[in-house]
Amino acid sequence: MKRIALFPGSFDPFTKGHEDIVLRGLQLFDEIVIGIGRNANKQRYFPLDQMVGWIEDTFRAYPAIRVVTYEDLTANVARNLGARFLLRGLRNTTDFEYENSIAQVNRHIYFEVETVFLITSPHLAPISSSIIRDLHRYGQPVDEFLPYTLLQGQQ
Repeated sequence: MKRIALFPGSFDPFTKGHEDIVLRGLQLFDEIVIGIGRNANKQRYFPLDQMVGWIEDTFRAYPAIRVVTYEDLTANVARNLGARFLLRGLRNTTDFEYENSIAQVNRHIYFEVETVFLITSPHLAPISSSIIRDLHRYGQPVDEFLPYTLLQGQQ
């Protein structure tokens, strides 16, 4: 049976920390689906279609990685994709507290799903999407935190 993992998130933006989790996840899974959740109640900073393109370009050399977008419960999306695993990265204990609750609910909805946590590589732990958005919003360079390059003023 193919081991498929869904790596869900808003990825606004997708960071080198996210990239690290995906690449390390390839050692555990046959296929990783990066799922970008759409939330109608939230305004994205980086356009969804543009983010999909950047992520697809980042992993162009990896046929076992693909990108989807969704508006549904993550557990339902995993079930529909045939993914028996949810892949999540943890930077700190605050992340664990939040992710543990979500993992329990996902397991309640889709009993066959297992959440697999990977600890963020230490040099990437300080990176968060919200910090990158703030830096970018106020004109600071952010390319060192991203696996792709933003053009000046690009959003």
